[in-house]
Amino acid sequence: MSDAVLYEAHGPVGLITLNRPDNRNSMTPEILDGFAIAATRAATDETLRALIVTGTGKCFSAGADFKSQIQREDAGSKLAPHEKSYAMYEPFLTLLDVKIPVIGALNGHAVGGGFGLSLVCDIRIAATEAKYGANFTKLGLAPGMAITYLLPRLVGVSRAAEMLFTGELFEGKDAVALGYASRAVPGADVLAEALRLAERIAASAPLAVRYTKQVLYQGMEWDPRSHAKKEAVLQAKTVASADAKEGIQALLEKRVPRFTGE
Repeated sequence: MSDAVLYEAHGPVGLITLNRPDNRNSMTPEILDGFAIAATRAATDETLRALIVTGTGKCFSAGADFKSQIQREDAGSKLAPHEKSYAMYEPFLTLLDVKIPVIGALNGHAVGGGFGLSLVCDIRIAATEAKYGANFTKLGLAPGMAITYLLPRLVGVSRAAEMLFTGELFEGKDAVALGYASRAVPGADVLAEALRLAERIAASAPLAVRYTKQVLYQGMEWDPRSHAKKEAVLQAKTVASADAKEGIQALLEKRVPRFTGE
């Protein structure tokens, strides 16, 4: 079986590819571990001037694999519930350590934690036919991976509140108007579009681009990791709730959940 996450460099452009299309590139341990390794390689490769993150198949990433785990255990130590929630997202958050521009080539659906991964990219190119969003409340869960921090900074508070409170997804064709993506193209064209943009970025002075990215986020008082840790506390509480058990079971059984507020 090929690696769950692929990493390669095309001259000055790095490419990370989630490579478990049969499981919708869900957040399995092999995907998470592989992504952390690939992101570290990209962060330490001084020859790169831009990085692309994409997936294979019809999904960029469907988020948690609800058939296996929604929190992450650590075999070496006993983690508190909120630490298990944060550990689930920490590998994707390693993308924050990459100092060069990161382009999310969102080849397909990005939901839940997969949507969160798209948000930590600097630039997003959406697939017009795909669906995007954070469906946590539909599953009885509070969001994680700093989504409540990142999303309002992209689409505004009112739109973010509506998306997060309802848990409803939006279509890629609306992604640009919402402020989520820079552009939207058919899924088959997403990676090529991202490569063209990466090459344009790579043609700029690399030191100037790195400093520009640095000061851009400093001006926004950027601190997604701290917020993700705050979210993890509340998400862990909802993981233990009856509503979460009902929401996840309803998802697996493809029926409407019956929430009781417990």
